[in-house]
Amino acid sequence: MNRVETIDPDALFPQGATTHGRSTRAPATGQNGMVASAHPYATRAGLDVLRDGGNAIDAAVAVASTLNVAEPYMSGVGGIGLALVYVAREGRTRALNFSGHAPQAARPEIYDEFNIETGPLAPLVPGNVSGWMTMHEEYGSLPLTRLFRDAIRYSDEGVALTPWSAQLIEENLERIDRFETSQKAIVLERAGMGTGSVFRQPQLSETLAAISEGGQKEFYEGKLGDRVQAGLEAAGGIINREELAAYRAFWQEPLTTNYRGFEIRVSPPNSSGFQVLETLNILNQFNQLPYGSSDTLHRLVEAVYIAADDRAKYAGDPREVEIPLERLLSEEYAAEKAAGINILETSGPPPERWNRSRIDHPPEGVKPEYASGLTTHFATADSDGNVVTVTQTLGGAFGSAVVAGDTGVFMNNMCKWFDVDADLGSPNLIGPGKQQDFCIAPGQIFEGASGNSRGGAKDSGSGQKIRMSISTPGSYGILHTTVQMMYHHIDVGMNVQEAIEAPRFRFYDDGTLMLENRFPKRMRDDLVRRGHLVAVAPDWHNGVGGGQGIQFTEHGTMLGGADPRRDGIALGF
Repeated sequence: MNRVETIDPDALFPQGATTHGRSTRAPATGQNGMVASAHPYATRAGLDVLRDGGNAIDAAVAVASTLNVAEPYMSGVGGIGLALVYVAREGRTRALNFSGHAPQAARPEIYDEFNIETGPLAPLVPGNVSGWMTMHEEYGSLPLTRLFRDAIRYSDEGVALTPWSAQLIEENLERIDRFETSQKAIVLERAGMGTGSVFRQPQLSETLAAISEGGQKEFYEGKLGDRVQAGLEAAGGIINREELAAYRAFWQEPLTTNYRGFEIRVSPPNSSGFQVLETLNILNQFNQLPYGSSDTLHRLVEAVYIAADDRAKYAGDPREVEIPLERLLSEEYAAEKAAGINILETSGPPPERWNRSRIDHPPEGVKPEYASGLTTHFATADSDGNVVTVTQTLGGAFGSAVVAGDTGVFMNNMCKWFDVDADLGSPNLIGPGKQQDFCIAPGQIFEGASGNSRGGAKDSGSGQKIRMSISTPGSYGILHTTVQMMYHHIDVGMNVQEAIEAPRFRFYDDGTLMLENRFPKRMRDDLVRRGHLVAVAPDWHNGVGGGQGIQFTEHGTMLGGADPRRDGIALGF
């Protein structure tokens, strides 16, 4: 078999493709602060906090709470998440885990394919409020009442829907309408609903106001917590009052690896972020990965396959299962795996494990073309050099579709991301109080390698500088698409907006390799000849995520990037 010919690199995404270089829009620019989020309401809320003298942590709380209102199907008070917080004065990145856990009453036998994703059995104990408050308690500067101001006002007065928002809400009304509490929580004119329609959540406004006054103690231990738990229990839920009151976010050391002279930092398990690092380690074994080459794309896909299979084999609650990170993230292992990549033929996607393909399907009541995994990612930065990188989620659209009582809080459906067949031997089997294999993986890039391949060493004295905050939502595709954006920046030299906009791929557990149509046909055909099962997506497809990022330049300025595949907007000043 002859070597498959590579294509002209300029045929993929040429320099000067638009007036902005390789992107359809220019990156946002700023000297004093930057916010990049998945919705303009949230980005403006964060930027206004920075203008009022708040820091990046304050802005992150404002963005997180406003996203609950502006895109309520993605994340919110009833959800979970992870953050990387780069604290300039401490010279280190701290990982904050607010990924919740399974209820103490959770057992595999009580779940089926329906109730694990829709209804009152589907939620984990929610962690987002504790995550927001823990960041603020340690590093915030402005009062919570200021940080929640826009979210409270927008939920009461309403937000005008974008085409993306209107479509998602309309597609999920059938699920929402199954629960009386959920119907009462939202106010909109259903007849003629569409772009520009106003969507109100007055109950949520009261809940956000209570959190702004009482912090996480009010949500987890106070009267608001009483109402959340009682409302969920009345619907048939199993989260008990004691475990809600006891929940707190916790700090961790990030995992790191060195790639092309840069240090990459991600959240540690129970985050699946180690898949990102393993993939980069394999790619690092190739001296050059020229952009636009079919060989390069094939290697990227094969590295993703290898690391994804390792994640599926081992990942789960790190308190319950042993994840061999020392081996998986070692140079020796990466060299072995890279040497095994056949440039002419795919090894094939990893085998289906633990029936995880059930996750990437639309829930009942939603049209097939809409994926169920909906998450949001954002980043904030201030003039002091602090940077916050957050991914948070409800799981599916509107999570479980259940609102807890009269609180306006849509509860997550993240139990769905556990495995439930006890006979398969999965390390991610649901159980009392367990953390799940959490596909969310916020990432930060630093100039200069620390020499530390696992722990999160301090930057003081090392000369390291933060180069970029970047990640994306997108279910297990997060772990594929984040690598691609990092490759676009580090190997190809794209700025943050270009790196986000460049065409991306992701694969699914059924073996399908989905590429956006902007990959040229010749390149797609090359992959088919090598044995890949290629499916072509539209030019701009939300199935490959909705990345946001902030880049720090050699000029002491910031560039913000936001994904046109969704409603992303970046603003700086």
